Amino acid sequence: MMDQVPKQVTGISIASASWSSQRSVNNFLLQYPSNESSKLRQRKAHSVIAKVNKLGDRMEGIREHVRLAPKLTKTVKGKLSLGARILQVGGVEKVFNNNFGTKDDEKLLKASQCYLSTTVGPIAGLLFVSTHKVAFCSERSIKFTSPTGKLLRVYYKVLIPLSKIKRANQSQDVKRPSQKYIQVVTEDNFEFWFMGFLNHQEALKYLEQAIFETQ
Repeated sequence: MMDQVPKQVTGISIASASWSSQRSVNNFLLQYPSNESSKLRQRKAHSVIAKVNKLGDRMEGIREHVRLAPKLTKTVKGKLSLGARILQVGGVEKVFNNNFGTKDDEKLLKASQCYLSTTVGPIAGLLFVSTHKVAFCSERSIKFTSPTGKLLRVYYKVLIPLSKIKRANQSQDVKRPSQKYIQVVTEDNFEFWFMGFLNHQEALKYLEQAIFETQ
C-alpha cells in the first residue's frame, strides 16, 4: 500500500465530504395485504426486494464512508465545507485543473470522495479520473518534516498517468464485506489502495473504462 509522502506537494485545501446517515437496510419491513393473489404478492415482493437490495448497497457505502471518518459531526461539517470550497474555486473541474493541470484534449470523467490507504491510516480526499490520468488530493494538509528539520504542512497528492497503469482490481475485507477496495497497480508494480467510496461500483466503472481506452 502507499506509504510515501511526495517530497514536493502543493495544492488547495479540499475539505471532507462524507455522508452522515447510518440507517440500516434491516430497518425496512416488508408487509403485504392478505387478500392479494400469491402471484401478485410474489411480483411485488421481487420488486420491493430488488429496490431494498439496491438501497442496501448504497447504504453499505454510506456506512463505510462514515465509519472511516473520525467523528460524525466532523464529517458533516467537512461535507458542507467541501461544497463551499468547490463553489469558490469554480467547480470540480477547476479543482482538478488547479491541482494537477490538464491538456487541451483532456476531459475529467469522474470525481469521487474516498480514502487513500496508507501505513499511517486512511487519508480522506477526492479521487479524479480523467482521459489522461488518475489523481488524488487529500482534503486536509498533512504535517511533514523537511530535510532541514522544519515542520511543514502539505497536501497529499497522487498523480498516475493512465499509460502507466497496469490494472485496477476490486476486493473486499473478508471479515467486513461492506469494506470494499479499489487497487491500482502501476507498470512498476507500485500499488495504491482506495476505499470508503459512496458508490464503489460507479467509481470502478469509470476507472476501468479510462484504463481500457488507453490500452
